[in-house]
Amino acid sequence: MRTSRPARRRTAVIGTAAAALLTVTAALPAFGATTTPPPVRPAAQTAAQPARGGSPESTVDRVADFYGAYIDAVYDEDGTLAGQLRTHYLRADLRKRLASWESKNHADGVLRAQNVPVKWSVSYDGSGTGSTYTIVTLTWDSGSHPSTSRVAVRSSLETRQITDIKEAPATPAR
Repeated sequence: MRTSRPARRRTAVIGTAAAALLTVTAALPAFGATTTPPPVRPAAQTAAQPARGGSPESTVDRVADFYGAYIDAVYDEDGTLAGQLRTHYLRADLRKRLASWESKNHADGVLRAQNVPVKWSVSYDGSGTGSTYTIVTLTWDSGSHPSTSRVAVRSSLETRQITDIKEAPATPAR
């Protein structure tokens, strides 16, 4: 003798399968309809940008901060900001020496040039006798033949102010 139990199970399974099929079918586009694929981003937009950071306690970071802000101010022709940056980051006796150098050379003493670089980088060059030494590399042309110059910067470990800026020796050829 058969009971109605198996029939109920069959109906429940068929009903569940039909509901699942309707759900999947509803999610699909209508016959002949097209869907727009998601936009493809160019590689330049998806590439990770270099991280930037620093510490107010690091004299090397402070030199990098100064040169980055100073170059921006000179590039933007903001003499007021450039002067304020010099007052904050450069020791008073260096500011006097730079003024004398600039008068003789008709150029910016911080950059050791008459124009503004298109790029800059700062690298650690040693420490000793209460000072940290860094080399600032300035890139002058973004064309196919960029030129660079280097500036040697000395900073006080005690005050973290820049105490000297001079032209660095050329990098030896390899």
